[in-house]
Amino acid sequence: MIRLLILGTGGMAGSHASAFNAIPGVEVVAGVDTNPERLAAFCAANNIPHGFATLGEALDWDGFDAVTNVTPDGAHYITTMPLLAARKHVLCEKPLATNYPHAAEMAAKAQAAGVVNMVNLTYRNVPAVQKAAQMVADGAIGNVRHFEASYMQSWLTQPAWGNWSTESQWLWRLSTAHGSKGVLGDVGIHILDYATFIAGSDPAELSCRMGTFEKAPGGRIGDYVLDANDSFTMHLALHNGALGSVSATRFASGHLNDLRLRLYGDKGGLEVLFERRVSRLNACLEPDLQIARWLEVATDEVPSVYQRFIGAIRGENACDPDFNRGAELQLVLDMAEDSARNHSANLELPDLAAVQTPAA
Repeated sequence: MIRLLILGTGGMAGSHASAFNAIPGVEVVAGVDTNPERLAAFCAANNIPHGFATLGEALDWDGFDAVTNVTPDGAHYITTMPLLAARKHVLCEKPLATNYPHAAEMAAKAQAAGVVNMVNLTYRNVPAVQKAAQMVADGAIGNVRHFEASYMQSWLTQPAWGNWSTESQWLWRLSTAHGSKGVLGDVGIHILDYATFIAGSDPAELSCRMGTFEKAPGGRIGDYVLDANDSFTMHLALHNGALGSVSATRFASGHLNDLRLRLYGDKGGLEVLFERRVSRLNACLEPDLQIARWLEVATDEVPSVYQRFIGAIRGENACDPDFNRGAELQLVLDMAEDSARNHSANLELPDLAAVQTPAA
């Protein structure tokens, strides 16, 4: 039996609890949250026997083997490091940290501890993503030359998820003083992983521009100055020679939460879609290139990140995506932010696969 602790009981924690409770041989034994009312309600709703106000109390108790970290972005580093010191297996929500030095330190500490470490890049669970990555790796479209990737949300133009101007749980995403790095920090990691994982190569050069749009009188609501970026567009050159663009916005009217990738090689092209929570893969391959005929490719269901995390603890599969991947992506995000801030183009990145994390 694998005993699991859920760290942070707001937001996505309910999805984590349901997913882990559905896996045979896993018992969710405890929750941790500084908010006593929220903690009590969460534990009662998910039949969790123990609740702790602090991570220190939970570590003193020590009745768990693994942790899923569902705390806010800014707390990932300070909460994960003690868990790694205690040699607990950790699944951490994205982003791994809010800057590359912290993310790299987490990756190095996890490697030194010899524990299973994974970051929850949820779109790795999409069947079309896994099938497309395999096709590219198998050479189905030849040498990758060009790509276009976009992550489209519309919650600043339509209240499908709630009204951001009156509900405080949305406002922190729009204010840098309240912890937000905007759409770049929120979903940029997803679309970067989506594109580069499928393309099979990491960025070698980038330039980025970000935009923040007028949304309220004076650019603020109460204590919240609405200064976080609402849109970004990034131009990338990958180490495999491919050129392309990655973008994300909260002003994509008509798109609630949709991802698209168009990837072109010298022997064919792929279109990888995740729209309205439905995954679809289209391909134009030989001999259809001459007539530009695109056909849908059948895809199979893939294990969820929760199943893969437990499988990795049991030695049944690799821990992927791991903390190293999370750190690599964070370096790209940091450099994109620098590019936008300094209006600089063509920043060179190291070969991320070869970057050595600092010693723990």
